[in-house]
Amino acid sequence: MSQYILKHKTVRVLIVLVIGIVVLFGVYRSGDYLVVDRPERSDIIVVLAGDHNDFRYWRGLELLRGGYGQQLIVDATNDRVYGRSYAEHAADFVAQSAGKDSPKVRVCTITNDSTVQEASNVGHCLAHVLPAPGSVLLVTNDYHTRRALSILTARLPQYHWSADAVNDPALFGDPWWHNREWAKTYLLEWEKLLWWKIFESWRI
Repeated sequence: MSQYILKHKTVRVLIVLVIGIVVLFGVYRSGDYLVVDRPERSDIIVVLAGDHNDFRYWRGLELLRGGYGQQLIVDATNDRVYGRSYAEHAADFVAQSAGKDSPKVRVCTITNDSTVQEASNVGHCLAHVLPAPGSVLLVTNDYHTRRALSILTARLPQYHWSADAVNDPALFGDPWWHNREWAKTYLLEWEKLLWWKIFESWRI
């Protein structure tokens, strides 16, 4: 009887260890899961709003100059600072920084900072692009790519989407637990991703 009990205790311990290893591996890899970095040559490039240190914009301009798109759209909100909207500041910055590529770059004014709500603004701006694009390359922060790609693919299925992941070491890195800010970004992004998948993705 004692051998029978010992055997079953050993089996239970092994099961717990296996589950623990699987969970730890899942947590370890969960930072990577947030990132989708598979840029494809597309008709147009869209840089989402919420840039930090202009990393998204410069990467979008680099991709434009590298032939990954014919035009570049930069999202910016109509929130005002120092008497002008972010979209107006962005337009001035583009004019100063894009050089000979300025005619290929336009600012898309958005009214919301939620990615789900931003998708409708992006759709409106894409609808006014000529010739009409069929494929769009999305540029955003690496930790934001999976959620953004999922949202825009669901909300604007008429376009073929791909994503380019921009790393900002002040906001995110992997392993995510090596830095307090990275951990905060990781937890917040997972919260937003789960909210989108569970509560918002099925809504029209």
